[in-house]
Amino acid sequence: MRVIDSHLHLWDPQVLEYTWLEGPYDFRFAETELEHARLTGVAEEKAVFVQAETAEDRFLDEVRWVAGMAEQVGVVGIVAGMRLDRGVDTTTHLDELAAEPLVVGVRHNLQDDDDGLAMSTAFVTGTREVAARGWTFDACIRASQLPDIARLAGAIPDLRMVLDHLGKPAVGTADAVRTPSVEWVRDLDELSRHPNVFCKLSGLPAESAGNWTRAQLEPFLDVAADTFGVERLMWGSDWPVSVIGPAEPGDPYAPEDGSATYQPTARTRWLDLVVTWAEARGHDVDAILWANAERFYGTDGPRVEEVAPRRGILRWLRGE
Repeated sequence: MRVIDSHLHLWDPQVLEYTWLEGPYDFRFAETELEHARLTGVAEEKAVFVQAETAEDRFLDEVRWVAGMAEQVGVVGIVAGMRLDRGVDTTTHLDELAAEPLVVGVRHNLQDDDDGLAMSTAFVTGTREVAARGWTFDACIRASQLPDIARLAGAIPDLRMVLDHLGKPAVGTADAVRTPSVEWVRDLDELSRHPNVFCKLSGLPAESAGNWTRAQLEPFLDVAADTFGVERLMWGSDWPVSVIGPAEPGDPYAPEDGSATYQPTARTRWLDLVVTWAEARGHDVDAILWANAERFYGTDGPRVEEVAPRRGILRWLRGE
């Protein structure tokens, strides 16, 4: 089995500045830590690094820092941090990124921005420049922002976009299970109608606060497959964001107060869940784990070609 992890983070608070790190996240996650989190049962493992929201004035430094360790850790592409609503500054930043050969796309982290920003004149102008350069756009949003992203996809049909973490739906936890909401299903289906938009099977463990089960999360994977089709899905670990939660059984370093901690096997457990789900449904496992990410990000061979959108979501809504 071969895997391209389409959503891997790396960070080091001693090298770059991050305002959001706290608790178990406020730690170095780089070469050594990733080596101890390698996927088990995998013959070949590569990764696409996705920006980790360092300070805005360090976005380019982050790219260069990751590029310096890319061969060692298996990074074959970098999704760089960006602010796409900065006018001339956005263009300047894109020009600087063009000198970095591993950059395959950009991400303006929208999840904490106001709804509507993605359709502002400045943002659309910046995103058009991304598309013109042949790069991809990672959409990290919350479920309420899905309609904005669908409109953006319609406004720039040649933009190759991927939805991070299925749009962060409310999934509950293993102890308080949530089912896919009608609103999320509807909005995901609308976004999937744009054939250049893909979807990452990533981030759901983090949305579950690290407390998740296969039975809890599989319905969300089913919706993603029904809407986007297996040919537009790609697996991502969201490491290390998605490996923080309750201590795993037998962890000798478990906090005595029961607080959240690093889960050493969570990255492989998430891979195993997606593989088991895909095999049970008869889905193309290699496409989800490797080929779709390679095709989308262009890490080897020609760029992605348009594929027809799926309409299987209607079966889900009818309970079929």
